[in-house]
Amino acid sequence: MLLAPFSFAATGPVTILVLGDSLTAGYGLAEGDAFPAALERALVAQGYSVRVINAGISGDTSAGGEARLEWSLADDPDLVILALGANDALRGLSPDQTRTNLAAIITRLQERQIKVLLAGMMAPRNMGENYYNSFDQIYPELAQEFDLSLYPFFLEGVAGKPELNLADGIHPNVAGVEVMVEGVLPLVVEELSSL
Repeated sequence: MLLAPFSFAATGPVTILVLGDSLTAGYGLAEGDAFPAALERALVAQGYSVRVINAGISGDTSAGGEARLEWSLADDPDLVILALGANDALRGLSPDQTRTNLAAIITRLQERQIKVLLAGMMAPRNMGENYYNSFDQIYPELAQEFDLSLYPFFLEGVAGKPELNLADGIHPNVAGVEVMVEGVLPLVVEELSSL
């Protein structure tokens, strides 16, 4: 087993919470194939002592994530991967409101000295140029404002590829989840090394 570049032997494993929607909940997949479980396996394989908690709820919006934040933090995570907003875009909700909700979540996490990795989302192009331009800017702007690590697009390399999605064309299949994990893994490792 590879040794991690830090040791949490005295305090137990690092706890990572993935706060999201169906993309993290693992819609249509076995629990062990969902993004959080796959991420935990990838980190353990690299020698990290981690526990990755799945706080994804299918259909959830940024407002829903904000509303349930306190009970989501019951496990006292060291790092939160914030992956909300996809349903806001699918429903055509106000980008300003989505930004306000995400900012409120980030503020509360930082007040508790919990590190945040922001997983960005892009609005569907059929929502119109004004909408998707406004929506897509939410994540880089928040990352800059709050000095966060940003993974620009949570579905990078997966969106629009039938072979990596379920039949609905929206949710990643097992192979798609693996691509997502592979993409975000370097940033997660970077965050862990700074804890």
